[in-house]
Amino acid sequence: MIPRTALTLLVASALAVAAACGSDDDSSSSGAAPTADDLAGSTFESTEVSGHDLVADSTITLAFEAETLSASAGCNTMNGGYTIEDGDLEVSTLAMTMMACEDSLMEQDTWLSEFLGSGPTIALDGETLTLSADDTTMTLVAQAPADVEGTTWVVTGIVANEAVSSVPAGTEGAATLTITDGQAAIETGCNTGSGTVEVTDTTMTFGPVALTRKACEPEITELEASVVLVLDGEVAYEVDGDTLSMRKTGADGEIGLQFAAQ
Repeated sequence: MIPRTALTLLVASALAVAAACGSDDDSSSSGAAPTADDLAGSTFESTEVSGHDLVADSTITLAFEAETLSASAGCNTMNGGYTIEDGDLEVSTLAMTMMACEDSLMEQDTWLSEFLGSGPTIALDGETLTLSADDTTMTLVAQAPADVEGTTWVVTGIVANEAVSSVPAGTEGAATLTITDGQAAIETGCNTGSGTVEVTDTTMTFGPVALTRKACEPEITELEASVVLVLDGEVAYEVDGDTLSMRKTGADGEIGLQFAAQ
């Protein structure tokens, strides 16, 4: 028979072991610092931000490659290099596009740039990414990239010589592209049309597009000219989450379009 004192010690020991196991499970649920390889090719979208009020109906998007980070707070896109050191995200100086948006979104761009540059701690738990700095904690979830085909893509920016500008005022959401079964349906903001398109993993090759011939306001005509110029022949593309980017070399240098999935 085990003495009562020894039995008490055994029970206490078992409870301590169980508590330790429970503690380990709790700590693992908060995630651990990822490596760049863990993040490469992944896009995360914010589900909660504490310590900062996001602009209504806006989210934070972070897209990681092996050595570079792309970030958006609802207006411009930022790009730069990054490393993960001792559980902290270290971001180099971020280059930013120059789209004009409402003041609140542009201020949010500045806030996000400063937050990422502050060396926040970073943890990955399954598909949930958490960044924390000072009194701000950002929770993001991995997003599956939108399908190139079957998605209606809305033109949000115009690329010229590596700079991205917003679409002309009053034309937001007017120009779209939808690809289905080798056919491209195009809305330029004024005229509509369609044509053939061949899609590979990195390029799209557009055949001649037949458009209606309505006269448009000058700002719509400007947008239409950019859309028609890019969606002609072969163009390189990339999808990050719900963003589609197209770029090609034109007579005056690099041209392209940025889209958001509708």
